[in-house]
Amino acid sequence: MPSWEYLTTPLIVHNTSAILNNWGSEGWELVQVVTGPEGGLVAYLKREKPTSAEGDEN
Repeated sequence: MPSWEYLTTPLIVHNTSAILNNWGSEGWELVQVVTGPEGGLVAYLKREKPTSAEGDEN
């Protein structure tokens, strides 16, 4: 069964695609975008944690 790591990041409306493309190039998958407690947008992302064997290869 895979293990996941998660990330939250604020989104700047005029730069949303650049922010998401940056995280996507590092293997992060967008799960959801919600309005944060202060009114801005927050993206929730996830990616599979590497197994110890995969981590040793890097």
